[in-house]
Amino acid sequence: APKTQVAPDMPILDTEVRYVGDEVAAVAADDEDLAEFALSLIEVEYEQLPFVTDAVDALKADAPQAWPGGNLVGGKPLTLIRGNPEDGFAEADRIFEDTYSTPAHAGAALEPRAAVALWEGENLTVWKSTRGVHADQIGLSLALDVPRSNIRVMGQNMGAGYGTKDETRLGVITALLAQRAGHPVKIELTRQEEFVAGRHRHGTTTTVRIGVKNDGTVTAVHATTIMDTGAYLSSGPGVIRRAGQGALYLYKCADVQYDGYLVYTNTPSGGSYRALGAPQGHFALESLADTVSEALGIDPLEFRLKNHVGLEGQPGERETPANQILDTQPVEGGVPFSSNGLRECLEIGSEAIGWGQPSEQPEAGNLHRGKGMGMFIYRGGAGGRSIARMRLESDGGLRLVTGLMDVGEGSLTVIAQIAAEELGVRYDQVRTTFGDSATTPEAPLTAGSTATFSTGTAAKEAARQLRERLIEAAAPLLDAEPSDLRVTSDGVEHVQYPERRASFAQIAETGDEIEVEAAISPGSRDHVINSFGAHFAEVEVDTDTGQIRVLRYVAAHDSGRILNPKLAINQVEGGVSQMLGFTLTEQMLTDARNGVTLNASFLEHKSPTLQDFPELRVLFADVVDPIGPFGAKA
Repeated sequence: APKTQVAPDMPILDTEVRYVGDEVAAVAADDEDLAEFALSLIEVEYEQLPFVTDAVDALKADAPQAWPGGNLVGGKPLTLIRGNPEDGFAEADRIFEDTYSTPAHAGAALEPRAAVALWEGENLTVWKSTRGVHADQIGLSLALDVPRSNIRVMGQNMGAGYGTKDETRLGVITALLAQRAGHPVKIELTRQEEFVAGRHRHGTTTTVRIGVKNDGTVTAVHATTIMDTGAYLSSGPGVIRRAGQGALYLYKCADVQYDGYLVYTNTPSGGSYRALGAPQGHFALESLADTVSEALGIDPLEFRLKNHVGLEGQPGERETPANQILDTQPVEGGVPFSSNGLRECLEIGSEAIGWGQPSEQPEAGNLHRGKGMGMFIYRGGAGGRSIARMRLESDGGLRLVTGLMDVGEGSLTVIAQIAAEELGVRYDQVRTTFGDSATTPEAPLTAGSTATFSTGTAAKEAARQLRERLIEAAAPLLDAEPSDLRVTSDGVEHVQYPERRASFAQIAETGDEIEVEAAISPGSRDHVINSFGAHFAEVEVDTDTGQIRVLRYVAAHDSGRILNPKLAINQVEGGVSQMLGFTLTEQMLTDARNGVTLNASFLEHKSPTLQDFPELRVLFADVVDPIGPFGAKA
């Protein structure tokens, strides 16, 4: 393999393997059986090196080093502070502290990752599981030392992304095999390989301290997370940062601190997985909030209604210069939110679950029922610079072109809806081209719940421009002033005399190609754009066996205006089902003695099935965000 890198800490293949399951060699053959047989003929001699499989142990002074330079990524923790936490704790009447852990957790997507590579002379085409064809194109160019213009990456429809599908060696290895073989090569991970050599949610250990007055007012919050990134960095720096946002911003408090330790171990790599880091951090924070409520004799709902961050944002001084777009994961205070429906989520969710009314207790003495809750803040909304093109095609068709990938969440549908709404036509009239680096403009990754907001805003602007151009082109055909015309699903018509109309095909026949492009850097200079929510559950616990049954679940979200109710409900239901697995049954297990993954199959990594689903209700707060496209957030 070339001596280039797939990522800063990841060679294409290496003579030092860093965990059991790390790639060592690759084989291409005419069929799968032959490839398996050829693989079995390769003998590898291993020399066992010192290793560490636990992130907390990895921080000890005498721990074996997974990488030269030490196990702590960057050599020091990520420390973020607002105000003066020492002062905040000094003001507290009582201080509470506890430590919580979360396991490594596989995405268990419907479809394992796959890639096909084809060389035609100097030109490479790769079809693969991806959340960003342009980012993959750059990555392949750097790793293969091939000009970017010689590489085309195409993302096909995907059986669930969840964030991790482009964070491995897969594309590069497939391309190199295809180059050596002189034929197209396909690699598709087996389910076992997906579990071991894919990417999973990072395991964490989080200690949270909260200072409070006797009346329940929060005076200080300090969270410390030790996060296991495994053998490779992948998206770890972003994940460790996001794990701290709840502690920094969910509760109204002038004095807060977050310390994040991202740690290498000799285990499979963590990576981006749905809300990366936020569930781990919120779980610890909200668990301690319950402990505080109970100790003070305050209802957990009341504690949150008293202390949750409001529309005005956090106390403190703005640090971002006035002319700069604000971070969607701020630390500073003094900046308001564009919209904040957290209180409404707490109110409608608690009402739906019957909060405050005792649960009906079963006859059996070993079964007990109760209700619980938690709330959250999420950075979703503005993402990277986004571009959308729209054009009138020669047959009168309307086409929307963006480089975005739909990773299964339905962004392709929603963004076409936005374009159709702004243009004034039916949704089914908008043809779409997505996910092809050769024919689409630059696009950010489909990540962090930013696609609707960012690419949606660009699509809305492109549709507005196309509408104007269509009207201009139709004006001479209809012998009318542009101000007297409008676009409808039938073409361009006169506002007062609708029978005077030019169809899109007639406008196209005039021969002038009409194509527009809108590029936007999404965000706000005046407001933080965040989403919020509150979840409630009623559970039954068998105190003899420890068996837990979730009976009812209510998820109340502030996602701004809901552009596609069916897709939005589906997203929340999917998230709830994955997190029920994370909470109750799913855990990637590594044998501490030898680093072997013990449960790399659906038989042992227990994802919830329909049998495990509770009665689930999804509610949306009545919020219209003033900045997002048609009032949407994330």
